[in-house]
Amino acid sequence: MDVRTRILHAAAELLTRSPEADVSTRAVCEAAGVGAPVLYRHFGDKEGLLTAVVDFGFEQYLASKRARKASADPVRDLRDGWDNHVAFALDNPNYYRLMYSPGLSTPPAAATEAHELLLAVLERCAAAGRLRVSPELAAQLVMPANTGVALLLVTRPGIYRDTAEISTRVREAVVAAIVTPDEPARTAAPATDPRGELAVAAANLGALLRASPESPLTPTETALLLEWLTRISDRPTV
Repeated sequence: MDVRTRILHAAAELLTRSPEADVSTRAVCEAAGVGAPVLYRHFGDKEGLLTAVVDFGFEQYLASKRARKASADPVRDLRDGWDNHVAFALDNPNYYRLMYSPGLSTPPAAATEAHELLLAVLERCAAAGRLRVSPELAAQLVMPANTGVALLLVTRPGIYRDTAEISTRVREAVVAAIVTPDEPARTAAPATDPRGELAVAAANLGALLRASPESPLTPTETALLLEWLTRISDRPTV
């Protein structure tokens, strides 16, 4: 095991046991058997160390998400992704609290990758005609809600005791807000909400256009069309 990995293992172990979800560089150095200059040479400062520790701790979670095969139902995959996110937070509360700590000015790479994986699922929902808004807006609604629920369950366990029910209720409220309740819009019954159906169709077309390897449009025309479709799909319907 190289020095950098040894430091990460030591910091991760200390973080797991810490009641405040924090570690001191002195304690990490002592546990890893290195001097402070070695730690700072590898990580720059304490924030750099903690950011690396978060990515180190989240690697197993992200690896499982990368390896997960998409099902035939992207909406089910969206629900499963929410549940897995909350489960990881409950199983690893200190990693999770640290990942979203305001003390880290640079977001860990794990947070960026988690967002990208969510966006990929939402793109599939849109391509199937199941999304009411653009994948980008949907991700901006899902991720804060998912993170907020997980953080509350981790930091306020005495208040939020029935974790499964709370998480499921919030999840379903968010899903209902961004996903159509029926089959894809192209096979659905006649619209009773024209503006809502237009938003679904725009999100669907945008996803299909982004996924298409070829387009009769120029890159500039494609970008402009995608901008128009996003405006239509993300326009408030109430």
